[in-house]
Amino acid sequence: MKSVLQRFSGQQQANEGPLRVVPVEGRRRLRQFIRLPWSIYLDDPTWVPPLLLERKEHLSKRNPFFEHAKCKFWLAYRGATPVGRISAQVDQLHLQRYEDSTGFFGLLEAEDEAEIFRALMDTAETWLRDQGMRRVLGPFNFSINQECGLLVEGFDTPPMVMMGHARPYYSTRIEENGYRKEKDLLAYHINSDYQLTPAMRLVIKRAQKRVHLRPLQRSIFREELRILQDIFEDAWSQNWGFVPFTRSEFEHMGKSLKLLLPDDQVQIAEVDGVPAAFMVAVPNVNEAIRDLNGKLFPLGWLKLLWRLKVAYPKSVRVALMGVRQRYQKSRLGAALALMVIEACTAPAVRRGVLTAEMSWILDDNLGMRNIIESLGGKAYKRYRIYSKERV
Repeated sequence: MKSVLQRFSGQQQANEGPLRVVPVEGRRRLRQFIRLPWSIYLDDPTWVPPLLLERKEHLSKRNPFFEHAKCKFWLAYRGATPVGRISAQVDQLHLQRYEDSTGFFGLLEAEDEAEIFRALMDTAETWLRDQGMRRVLGPFNFSINQECGLLVEGFDTPPMVMMGHARPYYSTRIEENGYRKEKDLLAYHINSDYQLTPAMRLVIKRAQKRVHLRPLQRSIFREELRILQDIFEDAWSQNWGFVPFTRSEFEHMGKSLKLLLPDDQVQIAEVDGVPAAFMVAVPNVNEAIRDLNGKLFPLGWLKLLWRLKVAYPKSVRVALMGVRQRYQKSRLGAALALMVIEACTAPAVRRGVLTAEMSWILDDNLGMRNIIESLGGKAYKRYRIYSKERV
């Protein structure tokens, strides 16, 4: 009995004391930084523990994002116990494109205490201000080309691969620190047995003579990546917050997806022989890792391999899609979008896929929203990017 009381007393003392925020330095603190979400989401049945190996790689200097960006991590402690974390980033590519003295925060996780959020956000803002930044956007983990936005609606379902999750109190705590909505991003849920309308069929029929659809050719993978990147950057260049991938970033992402993706779930549409649109439907890895508790060893990797290659997930996420600007807001552009969607759907259905998430979609991108909703898609999650002026 005495031993139990001593342990309980020691745990209480570990959670007591003044709050302090310290930089993440060394392996021990990095490990605590990565593992903090396990305590935050302990009783959340919809949270999916990320793979520890993947998170460590994402935060390492091997991430090509750090070739053009500076980043700092902090942990908040109450006594000896980590109770919160945050990152702050300065992206030179964003600054070169927009010249707006804007920095970013991200990787925010914390217990439901106003003091913790205030201390973390004040620390990140101070560092950004010291870097010459006068405005903050977030959360970005780490950039707009990676996981971004705070979940503000749709807490009752698990997140899809490469999408975030959060506690409902996060938005209130962030807003208490002077942050306001900058932009909302939507995630759409759509069943794989959707039906095209007669009008959509007609639009596709009229375009078929000019359009050729083909899957990814793995034998010339690097050349295919160049094509996808070129279409993506042309298609998205006028979108809010757009920052182009570097070549090494796109190759890094491509290598990761290459391990997961069947070739026919990457579809390229050519108009008169020239690549003009594409779509990538990624198997929802979160289905396969949900019960692994972040660990691949000793047997987690075997389970993961079986679930991805044999059982196959029942859901996919449309993570990348683009139609060249010259075709946008035209019937041919609508046909291209519909044709790559259909081309990716057929092989996914053959593998037993039942649902897809199309994300993320800017809430003011009415053209794409109309297409998805015409196919029966429902906006079921909302992610918010916050801003704060004059930090």
